[in-house]
Amino acid sequence: MTEAKARIVLRDRFCVSRETYDRLEHFKQMVIAENEVQNLISTASIPWIWSRHILDSAQLLTHAPRSGTWMDLGSGAGFPGMVVAILREEPIILVESRRKRSDFLVKCAATLGLQHVRVYPAKIEQMPPLKAGIISARAFAPLPRLLSLAWPFADNDTHWLLPKGKSAHEELALAQKTWQGIFEMKPSRTQHDAQIIVATAVRPKR
Repeated sequence: MTEAKARIVLRDRFCVSRETYDRLEHFKQMVIAENEVQNLISTASIPWIWSRHILDSAQLLTHAPRSGTWMDLGSGAGFPGMVVAILREEPIILVESRRKRSDFLVKCAATLGLQHVRVYPAKIEQMPPLKAGIISARAFAPLPRLLSLAWPFADNDTHWLLPKGKSAHEELALAQKTWQGIFEMKPSRTQHDAQIIVATAVRPKR
């Protein structure tokens, strides 16, 4: 997908206002500038940042309920968490244990005026107890470990939105040996060989 088409899809599919589009553009520029300081994203992906990172993040919204606290694990450069926060006004928690990256996320939220964003600069095991309506994670951990780490923050109604690459089917098959729930595979709109694992009612097998 070209960058021009990615921007058109983003505007049309998500009814992005001019103000929101400008926020996304500002965030994009912040990521590119910060990439000179710390390695947030692959340098080779910068010319494709709208399709590879921004639209790739935004597509998760098509599988998410309209309300509920969103928790994004291993937020890194802010994909998908910061993009979701720009496009959605519900509370969102960005979990990022690497200090320089969490500092960057705090700076982005303040600069962009995203008052509904909270950044936790800690490992998920160190977070205070809470329940999230939506849990997302992009390149965070293999699926069985991801479910194990994040399950204490979920309940039966939590929506799990987990982008995965070629290994999606493999990871799900492995996870289903010890986990049960309603799992669906949704094709990525931005990468032909990638999938989004959408799940609810996730719990360990007894």
